[in-house]
Amino acid sequence: MIVIPAIDLKGGHCVRLSQGRKNSAKVYDEDPAAVARNFAESGATMLHVVDLDAAFGDNNSANRSSLANILRAVKVPIQFGGGVRTADDVRRLLDAGVNRVVLGTIAVESTARLVELVDEFGSRICVAIDACNGQVLVHGWETATGLEAPALAKRVAAIGVNRIIYTDTARDGMLTGPNLEQTIAVARESQLKVTVSGGLSSLDDVKSIRDAQEPLVDSVIVGKALYEGRFSFEEARQLCEC
Repeated sequence: MIVIPAIDLKGGHCVRLSQGRKNSAKVYDEDPAAVARNFAESGATMLHVVDLDAAFGDNNSANRSSLANILRAVKVPIQFGGGVRTADDVRRLLDAGVNRVVLGTIAVESTARLVELVDEFGSRICVAIDACNGQVLVHGWETATGLEAPALAKRVAAIGVNRIIYTDTARDGMLTGPNLEQTIAVARESQLKVTVSGGLSSLDDVKSIRDAQEPLVDSVIVGKALYEGRFSFEEARQLCEC
């Protein structure tokens, strides 16, 4: 299992939200590229970067500048999401050096478009399933769809997506532990590789995911716990290498 540090961008800064609430942003660093370098130097094999402003439909020019700086600063593969809607969006990101593009809203609202993107970009596309009480949310987690997360997972698997990032939005940024049970349900329903996200608070949380020994759950995104000093990236990485 690999540990993937998160870098969430808002106004060009590195921030974290609580439960995805737009007005809950806490700035942790004004230089996201420096944060990325630190993670890369600590042995990260991938970084998860999110454009929060784009996800909320706000001006994101500062975040795109920060993304460019991150891509110049590190050679570590970048997984990037937030407000990606079209093939041109995906193409620009891949051309800029992003390794994998994360789609969320589009996977719910336009199956046909998702099919086109997967056909064109293959494994460089993955789908974020963000859910509260098992119900999928879209548009920066502000709109409930009434769609169950496992059902969406099965739908995107049939399209040809080969990875899902599952986030329990009620836990994200709250340091209350991941929803491992629901994550495993999504993995087993879809039979896709799934990345756990949301709520990681301690090394015990990382260990619980590792010890579940669910082969489809092969990675975990960690954000606020790292920024709040609950544990270091090196500690989490070493735990998962045991």
